Amino acid sequence: MTSDRAAWALCAGADFVVSARGFLFSLGCIQSLQCHQNSCSTGITTQNPRLQKGLVVAEKAKRVASYATQINQELDMLAHSCGLSCAHEFQRNHVRIVQTAGHSIPLDRLYPYPQPDPERFIELASK
Repeated sequence: MTSDRAAWALCAGADFVVSARGFLFSLGCIQSLQCHQNSCSTGITTQNPRLQKGLVVAEKAKRVASYATQINQELDMLAHSCGLSCAHEFQRNHVRIVQTAGHSIPLDRLYPYPQPDPERFIELASK
């Protein structure tokens, strides 16, 4: 739901990040847990025309667009603060994991990238 979580996922290796919950909150979801009962009081997850009136599309569209814009701007700001030109350049070395006694270790040291196996490459090339 937040840009820091998206940055963490990208650093850990995700190709993209999706936040359904964040967009539901920007629509006005109050987590009444009525989604499956067709009785959502905010009108988001219902087919009931009376309850759907609670979802004012013109108003909510601005909020959803604002959420999408803000999360992207914040993600770009985090990338720029790491010296990157954009968020898709995040890598494991941009994250530090705090260990015991307050010491931190880069994520790529804890979980190094796999090294290519030259023998496997030769085997695949010969086929």
